[in-house]
Amino acid sequence: MGIYATTTGLGRAFALAALAAGHTVVGTVRSEEDLRAFEGLKPGYAHGRILDVTDDDAVSSAVTEVEQSVGALDVVVANAGYGLEGTFEETPPAEVRRQFEVNVFGAVATLQAALPHTRRRRSGHLMAVTSMGGLMAVPGMSAYCGSKFALEGILEALGKEVAQFGIHVTAIEPGSFRTDWAGRSMARAARSIDDCDELFAPIREARQKASGNQLGDPAKAGEALVHITSVDQPPAHLVLGSDALRLVTAARTAVDEDIRAWGPLSRTTDFAEGAQL
Repeated sequence: MGIYATTTGLGRAFALAALAAGHTVVGTVRSEEDLRAFEGLKPGYAHGRILDVTDDDAVSSAVTEVEQSVGALDVVVANAGYGLEGTFEETPPAEVRRQFEVNVFGAVATLQAALPHTRRRRSGHLMAVTSMGGLMAVPGMSAYCGSKFALEGILEALGKEVAQFGIHVTAIEPGSFRTDWAGRSMARAARSIDDCDELFAPIREARQKASGNQLGDPAKAGEALVHITSVDQPPAHLVLGSDALRLVTAARTAVDEDIRAWGPLSRTTDFAEGAQL
């Protein structure tokens, strides 16, 4: 089993659950100190690699080396990412690009590096951690939600491409978990527009107050992830947390209502005759 980005948060919880279940785990870390700490969790089973997931060549080389030195990666979880808080108007394009570089292209590089090996074996389970913010959006998180929506689309298309090879693809969509995501793992765009204060200030304050007291238990998320690796037909989408279930359901219901309400207008844009997809 390959678990990527295991230094903190859900990545660490996933790795711990997999190790507890007796799996061999390869985890990426950021420093020699982190590497020693990770491998010390269960010597012989926990294998660390220092890796920057935004370096495409390094990611590809790492996956190839692991396949040769540790063994086949039958499960790959791309979970590197961070949050970027800020209203759309206040968030500089450079910060948006960096958000996508890590949250989208880091996951893409990881899964593309693993895919030739799983395709050759005609088996495997590829996963990436998106977010409930990949299926619903909140004010003040446009760049983050945009990156997660993008990753959702990539994973859904990928799953349909590789099903013919016996490969499963799952998008993991966590709600709020008791990790550092809203603390030190959150980047924040500088505030500059007073007009946004009335809407955005209470949202930011509530998120900061909730940090450290979130509903989600990372250890239970790890157990859920390990569970879906053991079933014959794992889900294409796995929402984690009752808060995520509530918010995602409400968001998707709103989309369905728009589609139904405006369906008659949608149909007016067709030619009288044409090819249906």
